[in-house]
Amino acid sequence: MHILVDADACPVKEEIYKVAFRHEVRVTIVSNSTIRIPAHPLIERVVVSDGFDAADDWIAERADARAVCITADILLADRCLKAGAIVLAPNGKPFTTSSIGGAIATRAIMADLRAGGDIVGGPPPFSKTDRSRFLSALDEALVRLRRMG
Repeated sequence: MHILVDADACPVKEEIYKVAFRHEVRVTIVSNSTIRIPAHPLIERVVVSDGFDAADDWIAERADARAVCITADILLADRCLKAGAIVLAPNGKPFTTSSIGGAIATRAIMADLRAGGDIVGGPPPFSKTDRSRFLSALDEALVRLRRMG
């Protein structure tokens, strides 16, 4: 088992470490710039180029049925799901094969509205509830993967 983290804007890195240590699961923090990580044998940092989608490409190439991918990026989530990975948003909501199509469509609509000059609000502020939901979702995902053998 392995946790792959799209880390540049990830607000739950500390929570990921906490759950990973408890389950003794490897974590790879993937970013375009150096991010501080705990000095721990289960934690690895990968710094990719600042090229467009470099971190996404690195993660998607390594996602598989034994991976949990953490990302808020809907297109990366889609790629990881297609590779068989479990995918969680930082707010704890899972991306699934049945929900990803709607998420991609909504993303496209919002991009069109922004391009047309419409003022569109961003996501709600990250909350303690989101953090709690994420901790629970990551724990459940790792338990599910472990049961699958």
